[in-house]
Amino acid sequence: MGELQNLISIHDLDRKMIDHILDTAAEMESVAVNRSKILDSKIMAVLFFEPSTRTRLSFESAMLRLGGSVIGFAEAGVSSAGGKGETLADTIRTVERYADIIVIRHPLDGSARVSAEFSKIPVINAGSGSEEHPTQALLDLYSIRKMKGKIDGLSISLCGDLKYGRTVHSLGMALSHYDVKIKLAAPQALRMKPAIIEQMKKSGADVVEVETVEEAVKDVDVIYTTRIQKERFPDVREYDKVKDRFRITVDDLNLMREDTIILHPLPRVDELDPEIDNTPHAKYFDQVYNGVILRMAVLKLILG
Repeated sequence: MGELQNLISIHDLDRKMIDHILDTAAEMESVAVNRSKILDSKIMAVLFFEPSTRTRLSFESAMLRLGGSVIGFAEAGVSSAGGKGETLADTIRTVERYADIIVIRHPLDGSARVSAEFSKIPVINAGSGSEEHPTQALLDLYSIRKMKGKIDGLSISLCGDLKYGRTVHSLGMALSHYDVKIKLAAPQALRMKPAIIEQMKKSGADVVEVETVEEAVKDVDVIYTTRIQKERFPDVREYDKVKDRFRITVDDLNLMREDTIILHPLPRVDELDPEIDNTPHAKYFDQVYNGVILRMAVLKLILG
């Protein structure tokens, strides 16, 4: 088994490494409850140039549960990069002298890759632009495996903003390593980029595209829905055209299988009816906790 040195892209991981990470996450379930001192001499720097709640706090919780320490900032404006115009390269070359690992979220595509090129310490991509969010994809895979008992053989819908949603870009590629059927469900203006679909098919995934909520929720084991991301649209008028197009309501539950689970990377706006929260289909808040478990696994594999 090769070592995990950085985590920049799902494209850098093969099936064997993904399964190793998921297996390590399963081992972290009891550690998360009982705590550990395995990383008690390690310092994690969190550099979040974009707002985040779940990703940042779950990384911090993961590091603290493993006995490590955390430094960093939660928005670009409080750093020299935001206030004084410091380059990303200089920020990385400074922070590597303060910490043992860097976790970075940045609005520009390719930012995590650039950070890893300049850094002498490991780097984890916590979301770069609209392209990738590898730890989210891994925690989504872990959630699916934990809740359904397997990944191979499942039918999965990826719904909502498939054009700008970095979570679905990474998850789609991660699922391509497994024997799954994937529905890509989005309005025409937000369909998955053809290049990503081509990559998924080339990897062996069985992929079909649909355009309605009704088609998305039928005959699948997992529904993974996402927010229409206003902040990613170049033109707010384009956002206004599609913002209400892909809403899952209580009525849509009647079209689902009894054991279909609904996942969402959160935050949500109105694409998922709050009345669904109290049904057996809703698993997105359990999914949030799995983010701590999975990120503990990644930190352990890189630093432990």
